Formats: sequence, C-alpha cells, structure tokens
Amino acid sequence: MELIVALSIGVLAGSGVWLLLRPRSFQVIIGLSLLSYAVNLFIFSMGRLKSGAPPVLADGAELASYADPVPQALVLTAIVIGFAMTALFLVVLLAARGLTGTDHVDGRER
Repeated sequence: MELIVALSIGVLAGSGVWLLLRPRSFQVIIGLSLLSYAVNLFIFSMGRLKSGAPPVLADGAELASYADPVPQALVLTAIVIGFAMTALFLVVLLAARGLTGTDHVDGRER
C-alpha cells in the first residue's frame, strides 16, 4: 500500500513539474493542479495510512490505534484553496488570451 501511494505521489509530482515547464498556459494550469494533488496526497499520507480507525480519542485508549485528523483537515483546506487558485488562473488565462490572441506563457508564438 505504501509503495502504491509513494509511486502515485511521484508520478503526480513528476507530471506536474513536466507540465509546468510547457509553453502553453493551459498546460501550466494543469501542471499546477497535478502538483497540488501530489502535495495533498503527501500530506494525507503523513497522517498514517490506517483504515477503519476512529478519528476521535476515547478515554483509556492508546494513541497508536487512532487516525490523525490534522492531515485530513489540512488536505481539505488545501483542496478548497487549490480550487480557488485554479479558477483564478483560468480567468487570467482567458483574459490574457483575449488580449494577446495566444495562450503561450510569454504571450507570443515562436
């Protein structure tokens, strides 16, 4: 399970960085989204991958048998921020394409 999660984080991060280096604005936006998904998955996996464990502590129980709710809250917040960031970038992309007539990052065709 850990190997699958580590490989998926690596593939998402690698694909995101590769798309960030592309010359088109839409590819840059998709790359940022993939990179944010990789970071979200990494933060979520830092809370220990444990299924079926309750997130709330009870009296007299040991801490090792419970899931950590903090990474889940951080990932939920990051998802909302990532969605807002993607929406803002799409609006900027549409405005830049309307002004320059192209979707290249530098604003001109080569």
